[in-house]
Amino acid sequence: MDKHLEALAAAVKGIILDVDGVLTDGHIIYADNGTELKHFHVQDGASIKLMMQQGIAIAVITGRRSTMVERRCAELGIKYFKQGVEDKAAAWGSLISEGFPGENIAAVGDDLQDLILFAQPNIIFNITVSNAHPAVKERAHFITQRGGGEGVCVEIAQLVLTAQNRWPY
Repeated sequence: MDKHLEALAAAVKGIILDVDGVLTDGHIIYADNGTELKHFHVQDGASIKLMMQQGIAIAVITGRRSTMVERRCAELGIKYFKQGVEDKAAAWGSLISEGFPGENIAAVGDDLQDLILFAQPNIIFNITVSNAHPAVKERAHFITQRGGGEGVCVEIAQLVLTAQNRWPY
């Protein structure tokens, strides 16, 4: 592993995840009855739980509102959750007041609205997915091999926990 990448991963105390394009493949399906559908990868859920068990705080910040995302966060035990936000940096500030770490944070995003987090001084590790917007890839320290919705948290968990000597497998 690259020494700079390893140092960044070793310092991470918390991870902020985007939803559409990271935890999902970015597709939004509308049914005739107005229902919105998304699908989540089970391996993301297992990896998020593993990171939380190993002491990494997890937050989800998304620009859209969705009962499915709220349900998924509840199922996984993610207590730091903001949706329908326009300013992800301000949402992170709100989560800090709720107990989420304010420094040594990794941000995982795929699209232009995620760049505001990448630019914050206490966000030390910018992560994106293989199918991210080119401008996001340019500003990322790490690009997953998997695309959004394909279990990207598997790679993130292994990277961070291995660097912190907490990978249990």
